[in-house]
Amino acid sequence: MSSRSFWAVGSAVVAMAAAGAAAAHHGWSSYDADRVMRPTVAVLESHWGSPHGSLVVMLDQQRWDVVLAPVSRMQARGLVAGDIAVGQTVTVEGYPRRDGTREMRVERITAGGKTVELR
Repeated sequence: MSSRSFWAVGSAVVAMAAAGAAAAHHGWSSYDADRVMRPTVAVLESHWGSPHGSLVVMLDQQRWDVVLAPVSRMQARGLVAGDIAVGQTVTVEGYPRRDGTREMRVERITAGGKTVELR
């Protein structure tokens, strides 16, 4: 195999792997939009970073992962890191995973005295 062919094949493999990872990460069909959840919960853990923000909360005595929007979108809509810091109380509105994993995709969040649309 020539050097040029090697790089072409390698580039194609990397591109396909990246596309697969992006599709898996943004597989919104894995969430049940027919089951809207609106709990008001205390923030146990908070991540303000890429590729999106996230929280860990306690709901019905179980830890739940909460998937938020990208930081740039949250900031543009008025949410700041302090609004979702550990110990803050927030209301999240979103959808649970279909497979029963304790994770929800959030459409809007009420925190810091304001409601912010995330999608």
